[in-house]
Amino acid sequence: MAGIAPAELAAIRGRLEAFADDILESLPRKDQRARGQCYLRGLMLDGRRKSIEPIAARLGGEVHYQALHHFVAVSPWDWRPVRRRLAERLVAELQPTAWAVDDTGFPKNGDHSVGVQRQYCGTLGKTANCQLGVSVNAVTEAASCPLDWRLFLPECWDDDAERRAACRVPARVRHRPKWQLVLDMVDELGAWGLVPPVLVADAGYGEVGEFRQGLVIARSAMWCRSRPTPRPTPSRCTRPRRRTRGGVAVPSRGIATSRPRSSSSPWRPGRRPASS
Repeated sequence: MAGIAPAELAAIRGRLEAFADDILESLPRKDQRARGQCYLRGLMLDGRRKSIEPIAARLGGEVHYQALHHFVAVSPWDWRPVRRRLAERLVAELQPTAWAVDDTGFPKNGDHSVGVQRQYCGTLGKTANCQLGVSVNAVTEAASCPLDWRLFLPECWDDDAERRAACRVPARVRHRPKWQLVLDMVDELGAWGLVPPVLVADAGYGEVGEFRQGLVIARSAMWCRSRPTPRPTPSRCTRPRRRTRGGVAVPSRGIATSRPRSSSSPWRPGRRPASS
């Protein structure tokens, strides 16, 4: 992930600190809010690795590594008010024309990061070892920013006691399909008083009847635009089998058309969605 240079950060530090004061106001202690500001600045600085130790190093001694690690991993503070205030601030600033559902792949080398498995990674454009994040984003013609997000947990993690214990995955956290994670986020954002002007998602979501029905029955009126996706993502921890024809591997979804098609379907309260 690209970042900004120290000189650029210094130029906007006053504005950034005012922003952090607003977003982190719910944290109960002054030292937590101070370390939260340090962590935010460290994330924004240019550097490939965004883990705690390199972030502390990039801050040039402004905060000790152990103090920053304690804030992120151990310090007791509720992230929900922080997430809510961030979403409220972004909606107010961006005035989005739509909310967009998105999947983001985070490539990984090992197998002990929470939710990691071999699956399609859009970041790399191929199947790889990665985590998947699902997000609902505020979008305009000029900008976009996530309002809410979840880490996708594959089904095989439900019964993998060793990895769950190593990663400290709470017992209550279980596999949920990605479309259900989106409905959870829409509900959460709605509870915060935020409603999408339009909701857009790709065909991986639009083809799920339960997802469409959930939007109609329990949520406010919205639209969902379906667009072709490069490849569906399996929820189980299995390596996708390669199809062959005459001993030669062929794409699992066939040959893509030269002009992708898209379709939109309005869903209003009181109308039955098309069956999936």
